[in-house]
Amino acid sequence: MPLLLAWALAVEGQSDRGPRVSDRLVSGTIVDGSSAAIVGATVAARWANGSTSAVTNDRGFFSMHTPAVTVTLSVTGKYVGAYARTLAADVPTEDMQLRVRYEIPKAQETLVITAVAADPAIDRRNDTVYKNTLFLRDDQLFETLDSGINAGQHEGGGKSLEFRRFGFNLDHGGQNGGLKVLVDDIPQNQATQGHGQGYLGSLKELSPELVEGVDLINGPFSAEYGDFSALGVIHIRMKERLDDTWTLRAQGGSFGSYRTFAAWSPQGKNADSFVAWEHAFTNGPFLNPLNYVRDNFTGNYTHKIDNMQSVGFRFNGGRNDFNSSGQIPLDLVYAGALDRFGYMDPSDGGKVQIGTGGVYYKKNLSANDTLRVDGYLSRSLFDLFSDFTFYLNDPVNGDGIQQHDSRLQDGASVQYLHASSFLSFPALLTAGANIGDSWINVDLFHDKNRQIIAPVLPVPGSPFPGKPWTEANVHITNPAVYAQEGVDFRHLHVDAGLRFDEFRFNVADRLTPENSALNYAGSAEPKVNIVYTPSDRLPMAIHFNFGRAVTSQDARGMALDPAAPKAATTNFYMIGTSHEIKRFSASTDMFLIDRQHEDVYDPDNGTMQYQGPSRSYGWEVKASMQLRRHLSWNAELTQVSNAFFLGTAPREYVDSAPHTVGNSSLTLNGWRGLYSSLRYRHISRYMVVNPDYGPGTASLPPAPPYTDAYETRASGLDVIDFAATKKLFHGLEWNLSVDNLNNKHYYETQNFFYSRVSPTAPIEARVHGTPGYPVGFTTGLTWRFE
Repeated sequence: MPLLLAWALAVEGQSDRGPRVSDRLVSGTIVDGSSAAIVGATVAARWANGSTSAVTNDRGFFSMHTPAVTVTLSVTGKYVGAYARTLAADVPTEDMQLRVRYEIPKAQETLVITAVAADPAIDRRNDTVYKNTLFLRDDQLFETLDSGINAGQHEGGGKSLEFRRFGFNLDHGGQNGGLKVLVDDIPQNQATQGHGQGYLGSLKELSPELVEGVDLINGPFSAEYGDFSALGVIHIRMKERLDDTWTLRAQGGSFGSYRTFAAWSPQGKNADSFVAWEHAFTNGPFLNPLNYVRDNFTGNYTHKIDNMQSVGFRFNGGRNDFNSSGQIPLDLVYAGALDRFGYMDPSDGGKVQIGTGGVYYKKNLSANDTLRVDGYLSRSLFDLFSDFTFYLNDPVNGDGIQQHDSRLQDGASVQYLHASSFLSFPALLTAGANIGDSWINVDLFHDKNRQIIAPVLPVPGSPFPGKPWTEANVHITNPAVYAQEGVDFRHLHVDAGLRFDEFRFNVADRLTPENSALNYAGSAEPKVNIVYTPSDRLPMAIHFNFGRAVTSQDARGMALDPAAPKAATTNFYMIGTSHEIKRFSASTDMFLIDRQHEDVYDPDNGTMQYQGPSRSYGWEVKASMQLRRHLSWNAELTQVSNAFFLGTAPREYVDSAPHTVGNSSLTLNGWRGLYSSLRYRHISRYMVVNPDYGPGTASLPPAPPYTDAYETRASGLDVIDFAATKKLFHGLEWNLSVDNLNNKHYYETQNFFYSRVSPTAPIEARVHGTPGYPVGFTTGLTWRFE
């Protein structure tokens, strides 16, 4: 890393050589009233007989050369208030900070409804990394988000990722508060899903080249978002048009992998549009080849009706077929009895089909009022074949299961924004409503070699659940209303909001009618965000954020346990600072998260698991620096100081999530047609079971005397990834990506439970895991035509 940094500084510095003696460098950052960087603003410099301009990058930085004469600077951008500044010939002009104000909120810029929240609660990513990096799996896309998220592939890459954040294991996105993900305002978390609450498997249909940007809100601080938003919101915004009429990409690499992408984006007078197709295949490094195939089709048409209104139509559909090596017993790997990329059941895998359509409408009612309405319809089929415990419940046929999920989802949102003034200070009212409706057929079967076989009922008195069947039809409705008002005082920004969610859960159990039930739940969720900037001369802002969020329960669990909470709430507190000092910016925060108790339905065996009220607290630090005009560095570190269950004596700790998550990257962008990034990510080892209260019971083999850390802790990781794109000539680019450059041996998803590896083997409590990919190379060519 030090050698690469030295090289990058040396070669990048060559591009700054040779300014004329009469020239001077004008550079700095553009920030708003909360000291947040303004991305994509145009900075123009004018003098007596000339002018020049530059556009701010994703850190708000700009740089340009002007003659050593009096120059007038202006800053323009979407909804940026008028700004002008005169620079005399003899004043310093490098590493300045220009502070601007928004007259109309940034949220009105796009057709899609998105939230605006105070930094450092919100993080943004533009499309630079997505269009210049070769991705093959969705875990690679999530690794670019950082922000304390540990996203691990599960069983080779075909299933949804597992997520861990702030000391909590979110499973596939919907437990322990959840991580809410949206694509163009369409929720991706699937409630009461066949394999887990809040399942995020539909992200496999996302093509990275079509990503316009990503907003990541650190917690439940925006009233716009409800269910599953307790530990953060990721809103992915797709492009309405591509920069080029034709885009073709072909790539191939390690493990028999290849991928093709093609897009057509015709340029219309009053319309933005594209159609795109993606095909990908890989076998992965596994001894049981993945045969992982993805085909995705995406289209958009946005019509500008007039200067005040526009309407858009979007469609995304895809299929995803794969085999899997499952989660393997790591004690067998460490003992040399099983290869790191081996398998236990060769029939593991799955197949998914999904199609989603959306309609979007925006109208500027006046200079200060905007109305947006959108709706979506989604249809999906999901079948997953898994074997977690091998011969634990059925020593003859094994413990294979098939989880089936067939669903129709629809929803709509409406949002109204009104910019006004309060005591002569700018104010913004955001009000809206959402509704989501899901019709689901969800089943669990005992299977062998992907063929359904008879269920294994639990033995009376045994702690093991057997391999039962469950079949249910579920209808879930979630309407919500919200309002949030923000005011920008001279040095103080204050906004407060309130959201109310209502849930209706209707379960019709087709095997056990007495388990059918109709349940209701409601929740009010207040939000408060405060930003205080002590002085325009002091490059610092102080932030306070509070939000309450709701996480709905799996509807099948309510039918099994009517007394269980229908929705669990989370209170999230955060206080921090943000700083902009010339080319350096940083933010710090401390957080405290209190979670209500909840009962979690286990879709792998149809049972309930109680999780008591819990608390997590810790701190974060984020920093970025513009080293040179084309060279930048950034880093983030999230540290959980403690995570434990409330009211326990002796104290019981929350397990199965790392307490340290960090990342750093060095990016060279735009130097002689070269884009290059070197990214480092780290997670600490973490406890997968508390050795003081292991899983042993009177009916089971006793929990072993834990003497080896491998028996109670998941291993961490330190991985480096590399990507480069070089423009060969006009319209043609060469791409290279190296995944796991340091060839780290690590495991991504690691869980602790009982299993039996053969019909005659003893039952043992052990850690099971999915290996991370070893070093892999991918190269390709990208053609872009007008």
